[in-house]
Amino acid sequence: MEWHRDKFTVSDDRTMVNVRIVTKLLGDTYWGHRRPPHVVERLIGNSLCFSMFSGGGQIGFARLVTDRTVFSWLSDLVIEESFRGRGLGRWFMECILNHPDVAGTQFVLQTRSAHRLYEQFGFELNDKLMTRLAPAYDKQMEPTRSTIAMAIKKKE
Repeated sequence: MEWHRDKFTVSDDRTMVNVRIVTKLLGDTYWGHRRPPHVVERLIGNSLCFSMFSGGGQIGFARLVTDRTVFSWLSDLVIEESFRGRGLGRWFMECILNHPDVAGTQFVLQTRSAHRLYEQFGFELNDKLMTRLAPAYDKQMEPTRSTIAMAIKKKE
C-alpha cells in the first residue's frame, strides 16, 4: 500500500526498505544505536514495515510486530532529523494505524520521548507492561552452519 502527501510517500512494500539507511536512522536513536546491519536486516524481514520517502530517498522508517488479528507492537518509528517538525510523524502514525491489516488490532509501544505524539492517537501510559531486555548484540553469535547443525541434532 502507498500513501501520498505533498512530495512525501509512505509505503508498506518491504522490498523498498534500504537497510543501510534504516541502520543509520536507528543508529542515531537512543534505542537502536547498537543494532548492526545484520540485525536490522532480520527485523525488517520479520516485521510489517513502513518507509517514508521524499524525492525517492528514504527518510523514515517504522515497523509493526503483529499477528494482524488482535495485537500489534509499534517499534522503531524514526524520521530523519532534517525532516522533523513538519507533521510527518503524525501523518506516518495515521498511515500505520489505518493500514487495513492492523487497523482493528490493539497497539502497544514503548517510548521515552514521544508521549505527546502517541497520546494524540489514544495511547495511554500504564503500569501493566513487563519487558525483558535482549543481551547486547555484540555478544550474540550469528548462526553458523555448525550452530545450526548442533540445534538440529538436539531436536532429534
